[in-house]
Amino acid sequence: MIKVRIPTPLQKLTNGKAEVECSAKTVAELVDVLDKDYPGMKDRLSEGGKIRRFINIYVNEEDIRFVNKEETSLKDGDAISIVPAIAGGNWNSTSSQLAASSASEYDYI
Repeated sequence: MIKVRIPTPLQKLTNGKAEVECSAKTVAELVDVLDKDYPGMKDRLSEGGKIRRFINIYVNEEDIRFVNKEETSLKDGDAISIVPAIAGGNWNSTSSQLAASSASEYDYI
């Protein structure tokens, strides 16, 4: 089995579970399996078959963007971490306007 660490904003889909186990051969298949077991997960993690740009997925602490993206291979015993991007920094009127225009994308998680 593969262990998947679920970030706090997505735990509402897993009934509060911080970690779940499943079987999948690729990250793309993992997203489908998670969505089958926890409906709504796929919409929050991917769009058009690609992992959303503000979602980082690590397989055994290795970022899938630098491996094979959604086609990164998985095997029993792998540890998956799903990490939503966190923004921060200097807050000014330009920042607040930008935040307001893109907030709905991040609120989706």
